[in-house]
Amino acid sequence: MPHSAGRPSDTTPRRIRNAWAAAGPSTLTSRPATPRRLARALGGTLPARGQRIGLLGGSFNPAHGGHLRISETALQRLRLDAVWWLVSPQNPLKPKTGMAPLAERLASARAVTNGRARVRATAIEAELGTLRTLDTLRALTCRFPEVRFVWLMGADNLVQIDRWANWPQIFRSVPVAVFDRPNYSLRANAAKAAQHFRQARLPESKSGRLAESKPPAWVFLHATRDPRSATEIRAQRR
Repeated sequence: MPHSAGRPSDTTPRRIRNAWAAAGPSTLTSRPATPRRLARALGGTLPARGQRIGLLGGSFNPAHGGHLRISETALQRLRLDAVWWLVSPQNPLKPKTGMAPLAERLASARAVTNGRARVRATAIEAELGTLRTLDTLRALTCRFPEVRFVWLMGADNLVQIDRWANWPQIFRSVPVAVFDRPNYSLRANAAKAAQHFRQARLPESKSGRLAESKPPAWVFLHATRDPRSATEIRAQRR
């Protein structure tokens, strides 16, 4: 018998069914983000219990090798099982002018991740109906309570994350990994968010434990820095 809209099938464990029922409809749409729809957005499968998954959000306008470098570093240094790219329907802090359609940006992200099974480009925020990071994190942790999510971002975002809606709650929701970017190290470490959560910072040598850490917990990774940015790539294409 087909399962009811908005609920997992009867074979899903009760604890997961309860989580999906509590999550309810998506934030910005009345359409329920059912397990089937989310599985399709994630390439056909839902995450397994206990998996460590990094979340790399962004416009990906377009996606490029810098995004891939962060993802591969995260897989290795944070001991993750997978990294999901969350291709945003529309970043609230970025103008719509010059923003390619979601389908085009998702296609560019999938082209970059092609052949890498552990790095998955998704439009899951469009399926969930979320635009803001905190809303996305709440939706995912509610629907997948037994998955260990880690938020991934570049040092440039740490510098200005205090402009994001309810930014302290992002750090309190999931562990956070910050990746060095050229010309941002000093500013990032002196940023408001870095100072606010300085007691929650893990030594870089303990980065492999981040996914198991209770938030707030974050780490700054001095990985190989990639100077590429989507802004520069768009300028070169003109």
